Amino acid sequence: MSEKQPSFLDASIPLIVLVILLSASVYLFGDNSSYGPNQIALFMATAVAVVIGLKNGYRWAVIEKAMVKGISLSLGAVLILLSVGALIGTWMLSGTVPTLIYYGLQLLNPSWFFAASCLLCGIVAMSIGSSWTTAATIGVALIGVAQGLGLSPAITAGAIVSGAYFGDKISPLSETTNLAPAVAGSDLFDHIRHMLWTTVPSFAIALILFTVIGFSTDVTADFERINEISNVLQQNFSINFTALIPLFVLLTMAVKKVPAFPTVFIGALLGAVWAVLFQQDLMAKLVEQDINYALASLKLIWHIFHAGFTIDTGNASLNDLLSGGGMASMLNTIWLVFCAMMFGATIEKIGLLRKFVQSILFFAKSTGSLITSTIATCFVTNVLTADQYMSIVMPGRMFKEEYERRNLAPVNLSRTLEDGGTITSPLIPWNTCGAYMHSVLQVSPLDYAVYAFFNLINPVLAIIYAYCGIKILRLTPPDSVAKDLAAKA
Repeated sequence: MSEKQPSFLDASIPLIVLVILLSASVYLFGDNSSYGPNQIALFMATAVAVVIGLKNGYRWAVIEKAMVKGISLSLGAVLILLSVGALIGTWMLSGTVPTLIYYGLQLLNPSWFFAASCLLCGIVAMSIGSSWTTAATIGVALIGVAQGLGLSPAITAGAIVSGAYFGDKISPLSETTNLAPAVAGSDLFDHIRHMLWTTVPSFAIALILFTVIGFSTDVTADFERINEISNVLQQNFSINFTALIPLFVLLTMAVKKVPAFPTVFIGALLGAVWAVLFQQDLMAKLVEQDINYALASLKLIWHIFHAGFTIDTGNASLNDLLSGGGMASMLNTIWLVFCAMMFGATIEKIGLLRKFVQSILFFAKSTGSLITSTIATCFVTNVLTADQYMSIVMPGRMFKEEYERRNLAPVNLSRTLEDGGTITSPLIPWNTCGAYMHSVLQVSPLDYAVYAFFNLINPVLAIIYAYCGIKILRLTPPDSVAKDLAAKA
């Protein structure tokens, strides 16, 4: 039996099933939906897609191979996730994160906190080209500071995500910023300059909104709680600028374009070394007393790498603030990533996404509707394939020829891929980016998405630009004109 193209109904059924199951998951399990129920929803939706593929003549071996390939694409992210889990644990033990929290409590004004957090994450992410590394380092500390100041973790997470993805989006060091022009056929720096027209105004609006929230809500600092947290930090950790050296080393490696996995893992190892060198009093309290101290220290660090750091300060809420990390803490996220990639690979292989794009192009008559359709396709790809790289590559391949046919410069497509793909990925709980942010910041995307102002505003502004014809560049001269001129010559 030969393979045949799916109908629009075929393409719609797995998506409808997925939406229904994910909605039921959130309704029945609430914030716990990403700890198993969402994975089951993705698994069941994959099964429905497989049935449709078999109906259309695809052999099981072909579909299974696509699933395995799809999962393999996420293995790089899995290595980073495991390393981040280890890094958070050792940076708690080494005093790096507690020191960041301590100085943050002393320096950050509650009224400016959300805007300052957004701006700080934007600067760091732009410098190193990684929203993930920014969230795992500066972001974790800012969440701790927010809890110390009595501020909303959801708004703080929204500010962190906004800043991290702004910096990531315009940094020439970012993987997605390099991927988008490569797919669209535009120059990297032309792409970045063209993105500034939608990115900078969106970020400026986001900063204004965070400032308004900071000054219009009751964010008076609870100095008694700040003093309590500061005292607990000083009692349990050696707080000094030496503890921040692992952070500076990690940021330097990132700026030097050392790949993310070794950068983060070296940062985790450095945190372990720093704990042994500079947190000796804390180590003495935590190690087992009935064995050799050197072996006990090795066992403790080994445990923190896989299970994370825990501490008993006598205050349950502060214990939660100062504990976390470990590779094991990332296993649920990895499970979610595997299920999501399996679903995305299946629907791509059997042609369901291609069917949607063909249907979209039928209605995309104007430049505005074409760019809007591209943004919508990027977002839907983020939802269905659960991977921001797929949300750039697949729509880029699908729409490139149409942009050329309409005489639109490649930078229009590369900018649109980022406006619709890169920055919407952390808003989706089962997307690799959304799952990662949840694991690191301990705030669900369902809670922070409404406050990720930059990520929400940028696609809308891009659509407005498209319909108004603002900064929509044409090929000069058009290919048809160039051919006529060549013929006359």
